Amino acid sequence: MERIMKVLEDLSNVHGVSGRERMVINLLEKHMRPYIDEMKVDKFGNFVATHKGDGKGPTIMIAAHMDEVGLMVKYIDDNGFLRFVKIGGWFDPTLHSQRVIVHTKNGPLTGVIGSKPPHAMTEKERGQLIKTEDMFIDVGAESKKDAEEMGIFSGVSVTVDRELTMLGKNRITGKALDDRAGLTAMIEAARMIKEMNSDFTIHFVGTSQEEVGGKGGKTSVFGLNPDVVLVVDTTVSGDHPGIEKQHSALEIGKGPAIVASDANGRGYIASEKVLQWLTYVAENKEVLYQIEVGSGGTTTDAHNIQIERDGFRTGVIKLPLRYIHSPVEVMDIRDIKGGAELIAEAVTSHFLLGWI
Repeated sequence: MERIMKVLEDLSNVHGVSGRERMVINLLEKHMRPYIDEMKVDKFGNFVATHKGDGKGPTIMIAAHMDEVGLMVKYIDDNGFLRFVKIGGWFDPTLHSQRVIVHTKNGPLTGVIGSKPPHAMTEKERGQLIKTEDMFIDVGAESKKDAEEMGIFSGVSVTVDRELTMLGKNRITGKALDDRAGLTAMIEAARMIKEMNSDFTIHFVGTSQEEVGGKGGKTSVFGLNPDVVLVVDTTVSGDHPGIEKQHSALEIGKGPAIVASDANGRGYIASEKVLQWLTYVAENKEVLYQIEVGSGGTTTDAHNIQIERDGFRTGVIKLPLRYIHSPVEVMDIRDIKGGAELIAEAVTSHFLLGWI
């Protein structure tokens, strides 16, 4: 657990919005190097690390996305305040009054997200949710020129200023657990696969720009053309006040979720053979697991991967997460360990030889 916690801390604390994942790639190179044979970054910006097999078995791709939801500076007003757009899916009130890091050409710069205070609002305004278009970032600049001299310009990325910390004995809270937890499980799985001396060729892929349309999953699977794909991501848990089991029956600490479908079937739907593969492995290796049938509009890289080329055999493992797409996401570290075990056992299973 200590090893998993250290890797997750590194990945959660680092910053990388969609299309700006270089710092995440640097950490993946560091943590994956002992377990694989070669690494590269493809033309789109996906990180690909490969464990080479003997060429006789299947080729497998494991994918977890690198990017986190964040912001981008749209323009600087005359008084030095930064107006911004959202990169990825934010619930607007979550952003209000947050401390952020502006990634300027001169280095990281602290800022805070502000808006008109309630003292200056009309009664009608106080009864409404504050929208991002009414917010701004204050970096302490006294003018537009002052902000520009700090290295800020339109197109600069912005991330939440938050670090990972323990919450109780087995739970953790921080930013970007979606999907740095998935990356952590992938890295731990790579370590286990190295010890298993698997004969299969396995590509470990950190995908770019999942939060803005699953772009990196689409390009990477097209280029690698594997026999089977396993996507690792996070999902909404239903074990806290304000959410009912009909919306999510998953609980943190009860193991990774094997996904039957998501987005009411408009996104990813697992084939019967995929579910047989993953549940067979979980039960035979005694890995605690849950089954997700997802509602709402959320999906993963698997949606695009599954329908690329002439279709790919695709499975999805999700790690339950509270308060998703917020600076205070919460999960159970035991689910990451269970997810890594399920990944490693699934992609080295001889079940695949009879299937493919």
